[in-house]
Amino acid sequence: MRSIVTSAQRLVVKVGSSLVTNNGRGLDHDAIGRWAAQIAALRQQKKEVVLVSSGAIAEGMQRLGWSQRPREIAELQAAAAVGQMGLVQVYESQFSEYSIRTAQILLTHADLIDRERYLNASSTLLTLLRLGVVPIVNENDTVATDEIKFSDNDTLGALVANLIEGDVLVILTDQCGLYTADPRRDPAAMLVQEADAGNPALERMAGGAGTSLGRGGMLTKVLAAKRAAHIGIDTVIANGREPDVLIRLAGGELIGTQLIALRAHNSAGTQRM
Repeated sequence: MRSIVTSAQRLVVKVGSSLVTNNGRGLDHDAIGRWAAQIAALRQQKKEVVLVSSGAIAEGMQRLGWSQRPREIAELQAAAAVGQMGLVQVYESQFSEYSIRTAQILLTHADLIDRERYLNASSTLLTLLRLGVVPIVNENDTVATDEIKFSDNDTLGALVANLIEGDVLVILTDQCGLYTADPRRDPAAMLVQEADAGNPALERMAGGAGTSLGRGGMLTKVLAAKRAAHIGIDTVIANGREPDVLIRLAGGELIGTQLIALRAHNSAGTQRM
């Protein structure tokens, strides 16, 4: 069995806070440079990529000198506003090394619920892709109170995949994928290499909070895959700390967990549900 990323032409790649920050000490420029290099390589393969990136609040905390994530909504909004400046600057700088232009897209749930705004967002993203630009998408935390409290960028990634009629959603995290149980507590836990995205057993396996910087855990990733599957989009959940993970996925290597939409593939020798 090969990675589903191999045949995908239009990808949404979501990277979490732990993969773009220095453990809360602002953005990791070298890490973001590696994402830019990998996405540049995917574009050489004629793949279109939209990047959904966390990290704005973490960067804002660093710029404001805060060591702990605040709880007050107004302070979270302020941190996001300050951090977006740095996030966009770093991505623009790193992608420019490969002569790739970037664009910032900030979305809220209201943008995706209203039909006219949904179509406008979709049209903008598709036009940017046609122009060879890599859109950098994030939630507009500075104005969307509910997003800061309840949402996550895994869900946003699924919604963006719908906006652009993507082929695959790639959720990169600091975990190796979905396990049958918590591997930290159960030595018999096995990595689920492939499963049907709508299998309710997956939600029972997943759970637990994310890091202090992020908002999502494995459950949000499974639910995002389920949402994407409703519109026929497959999902890969993989460890973003694996060297050249995007390039290897595109080359066919099976890394992490792939959750298949509305199909019943079966492959011998694979832990599948």
